Amino acid sequence: MNELQELASLIKQRNQIDSLISVIINRPAIIGHTGEYIASRIFGIRLAESASHKGIDGYFTDGSLQGRSVNIKWYTKKTGLLDINPDCLPDYFLVMTGGKGSAVSSKGKTLPWCIKHVYLFDAAELVNELAARGVGIGIATSVKKDMWEQAEIYPVQRNRLFEVNEEMARQLRLFDF
Repeated sequence: MNELQELASLIKQRNQIDSLISVIINRPAIIGHTGEYIASRIFGIRLAESASHKGIDGYFTDGSLQGRSVNIKWYTKKTGLLDINPDCLPDYFLVMTGGKGSAVSSKGKTLPWCIKHVYLFDAAELVNELAARGVGIGIATSVKKDMWEQAEIYPVQRNRLFEVNEEMARQLRLFDF
């Protein structure tokens, strides 16, 4: 089998898996929709009816953040970058990431879908702090390491805005491959 045939076979298998994922999440099996589904199930978030709702993916349904809006991100690696639309801020950003990585070329590398870290940022506070530091806000906004550390809720609970209980941690570990 030549490389093109092998690639076609692998894509066919991937399409079959994506189809199965789509049945579970009721949306196309892309990382953004899948991450929103996972976060909604683990963190008690009611997703917006439309996946194209600008800047807000859903709302927390209970606890101290009940009724507050959230934009959910799932990045395959932890690079220190965050996509922010300053024209349509949610109350919070919930960011799930894979392992450490750099923002340089991904050539020859894989980007596995896994969850190693979860962060919760107060969106207004984050944008105000970034603006005070003179950071440009938009796609691939550079967020300093100390801000990520302060926002971490899993595996280390540094941010106390939202408590990750043992059941939530157990569910998150399902995606830590």
